[in-house]
Amino acid sequence: MAACFFGEMSYVKPPMSGVIKGMFVPKLSGQGATGDAIALLGALIMPHNLFLHSALVLSRKIPNSVRGINEACRYFLIESGFALFVAFLINVAVISVSGTVCSSSNLSSQNAAHCSDLTLNSASFLLKNVLGRSSSTIYAIALLASGQSSAITGTYAGQYIMQGFLDLKMKRWIRNLMTRTIAIAPSLVVSIIGGSSGAGRLIVIASMILSFELPFALIPLLKFSSSSTKMGPHKNSMIIIVISWILGVGIIGINVYYLVTAFVGWLMHNSLPMVGKVFIGIIVFPLMGIYVGSVIYLTFRKDTVQTYIETKNNTAMQTHVEKGFMNPNGNGELELNHGPIREDLADIPLPE
Repeated sequence: MAACFFGEMSYVKPPMSGVIKGMFVPKLSGQGATGDAIALLGALIMPHNLFLHSALVLSRKIPNSVRGINEACRYFLIESGFALFVAFLINVAVISVSGTVCSSSNLSSQNAAHCSDLTLNSASFLLKNVLGRSSSTIYAIALLASGQSSAITGTYAGQYIMQGFLDLKMKRWIRNLMTRTIAIAPSLVVSIIGGSSGAGRLIVIASMILSFELPFALIPLLKFSSSSTKMGPHKNSMIIIVISWILGVGIIGINVYYLVTAFVGWLMHNSLPMVGKVFIGIIVFPLMGIYVGSVIYLTFRKDTVQTYIETKNNTAMQTHVEKGFMNPNGNGELELNHGPIREDLADIPLPE
């Protein structure tokens, strides 16, 4: 699919100045553009993937030293950064092709109708210049593959959360059946009742919900990874802390802005009687207050629990932390199983 959209870019030739400007100068125009941007934000970042990317670090066999852990983190950053960069290029290609094709002056009436309501169900026409009649078939296969990828990452993240945080274990076939049912059943019901338009709308709504959930995964992650009592010498640098919090505050601000403006706009312009508007406002505005208050509480909540034990007063352990070994008797190197973290946390089994 990526190759097809890049091939389509070479065919439609979008203006590079407009592509570059669109990447660095954000602009939202049209009805529902802000909501689509919020949904896109949730779909790209996804709170459960924050847990999954953190958990994947545990799958690496690395030297148990400051240098070894830092090198593993650096290589993992390169690996995940490369994957995200490729995803970014694909998104640029999709948006560039869509904008160029739909703004063409010689657009047919059928394609103009598709462009007026561009959804996953109708977007295959964008690839007809490259794939011809087989565009819809290949596009359907690509959507199926992307859905499988999304289901796999969601299942992995849920597995780490269920076993790592909740200590909830069950047989593999029961877990697969339960998680697949929870993931597929609502979508299947909506698709049967609402058809393709209902399924497309469900994707947008689900992605918006993911965006609103982001602060509850992002803020604890930023605070944890920036704490010396949790991470020791591996905590975030000041530059990373500042950049991460700026991006985090931006994401939270966008969510809160859309939540308030979208609801107030809907409340002011709908056709409900005044009593209904007041009743809905009494219910929804406190919920918004709880959401904002929860985010503020997470941001400023103090956590004094220490998981990393300081080793400055222990020469042998300090040597182990820095170099990955210690030599207490001069008879050779003695490998240690874990670093200077609390004993009650050192032997916790990882999710299987």
